[in-house]
Amino acid sequence: MAKSALIQREPNRFGNGEESGYTRRMCGRFTLKTPASELAEVFGWTDALLLEPRYNIAPTQPVLTVRNPGTGRESAMLHWGLIPSWSKDPTIAARMINARGETVHEKPSFRSAFRRRRCLIPADGFYEWQKTGGRTKQPMYITLADAGPFAFAGLWEQWSGADGSEIESCTIITTEANELLADVHHRMPVILPEEAYDGWLKPEDRPSDELRALLAPYPPTAMMVSPVNTFVNSPKNDSPECIKPSGEQRSLFE
Repeated sequence: MAKSALIQREPNRFGNGEESGYTRRMCGRFTLKTPASELAEVFGWTDALLLEPRYNIAPTQPVLTVRNPGTGRESAMLHWGLIPSWSKDPTIAARMINARGETVHEKPSFRSAFRRRRCLIPADGFYEWQKTGGRTKQPMYITLADAGPFAFAGLWEQWSGADGSEIESCTIITTEANELLADVHHRMPVILPEEAYDGWLKPEDRPSDELRALLAPYPPTAMMVSPVNTFVNSPKNDSPECIKPSGEQRSLFE
């Protein structure tokens, strides 16, 4: 059974909405420029992988994921935008780049994957756009305080078309913003602590309450926010220019 080409669609400026209400869009762009050798050490996969630095990863593009099918951790490139296995139209993926942590266990599009197909989505930064007055929005680049790689909590799914094609896809889970990010956006992606990786990746069912307890805002004192230039606004731009600072970093230590 052949795998189909990943669905390519021009992402809009701020990514795409969440399933529940399609409210203000968030977690629609991120970076992964850490060398593959370092990522393999941090996330514990053993398969060989070649990665180019990426400075503006956008919805509908292939993204790196880490999962455990029952034989240990493996890396996989999946389509960003989850396609439920029961969906008749794979273009639904454009509306499924995020899943709300508060309801992910009960929404029909996500609940099966939440039970059995959880994954890590490695990143080393992500973008949000902050309102500054009128229609003007300032792109903000958010990283960990040590600038190291981290993992979004993700879900993955496999979709099969009537023509025998297959697409493996994923989504990023979101939660309420922490104190540092609240004035940028009211929500943020779930960033899992390293000690939670093994439990999150277990392929078997786990109590829903245990999993949902992990879907909390990341500690604000461990993060940094930096304004960057508007070069990142276009998803066609993918170079170090995207993270070029346009102002001062800020943290809760200020």
